[in-house]
This record gives sequence, C-alpha cells and structure tokens, in this order.
Amino acid sequence: VQRPCAATVSPAAFRLAGGCLPLSAQPMRLFFALACPPPVAEQIVEWRSALALDGSPVSAANLHVTLAFVGQQAEQRLATLLDLAASIEAQPFTLQLDQLCLWPEGLLHLAASHPPTALLKLASDLQHKLRSSGFELEQREYLPHLTLARHSRQPAKVAPPAFAWNVNQFSLFVSLPEPAGVRYTALASWRLHRAP
Repeated sequence: VQRPCAATVSPAAFRLAGGCLPLSAQPMRLFFALACPPPVAEQIVEWRSALALDGSPVSAANLHVTLAFVGQQAEQRLATLLDLAASIEAQPFTLQLDQLCLWPEGLLHLAASHPPTALLKLASDLQHKLRSSGFELEQREYLPHLTLARHSRQPAKVAPPAFAWNVNQFSLFVSLPEPAGVRYTALASWRLHRAP
C-alpha cells in the first residue's frame, strides 16, 4: 500500500516563505515542480556556459522540472493546495536528462529520452487532483523538461548531455519578481515514499 506524501515544510512557512513572501491581497504565481539539486545545477550551468549560448539563461537557483503550473492564485487557496499535495501517493525515482532540445519559441531545455513512469504518474495524479479541485490548467501534453535558456537558438555540435539525480520530493513554488528577473521560492515540499 502506497503512503501519501509527507510535508517536510510546515504550513506556517506558506505565509512568510522565509520572510520573502509579502502578505497581501495580490495573487501569487504558483507551480509544483522538482527542484534541481544544487550540485547538479552547478554541473548544468558549467556545461551550459561552455556552449556560449545566446538568449536569457535561467539561473542555477531557478533550475527545475515543472509538474503542474497553477498560475495566479489568491492566498486563500494555499490551504487547498497544501492538502491536495499531501494526498498524493508517489514513489521516488531517478531522473536522467540526456537530450538537448529547442522548442519553436526559443526555449532551450534538457529532456529525458525515457521519462520515468513514476514521474509521469506523479504529474498526472497531481494535475488530475488540481482540476478536480477547480484549478484551471493548460490543456497540453505533459513534456517534462528543465529550461536552460529562453529566446535562444540550438547550439551546433553539442555532445549529448548526461545529468541525473534521485528525486525523493516535490515542492510548491512561488515566482517572486526581482530587479534582475524572478526568483522561485519553495513554499512547501512533500517527500515521496517507496511502497512497502
């Protein structure tokens, strides 16, 4: 029997998010995602720097793989998102990013040639629960990816990437505007558990 995910950050963190989330009536831009571990993010940034890319690179701290984009939400809906995420039943998995791809709008990203079944199930279950709770999501095929740069072009003659990490939790992030762009801050995280 699979156990529901366990939150590793208390709900109280939602209101302050380490003191960086202002309490206001303004909606917050939210999304569920897998954070890229700092050691892997550093490797990716070093590899990306050697490509001499154009466009707007994503900072190491912001590298992630989105599970579900929730969009602009009022503070009052955070409790619903907390409860919803805690009810997810999912197993840990290894994510291997071994493809460099470019979408027509110039979004350069890393992708998995063989996305783990556990990842696809996690995203599917999460999106289903969000829609069932009244959240409107984009109607498009889920294609897991890690964005490297926006407004970019496909670099020539690049050795295939090989980045991987063991995924044992997912998080709810808020996008906070900054003078230099945006910062993604995790409001709460939930651990994944192997079936006994």
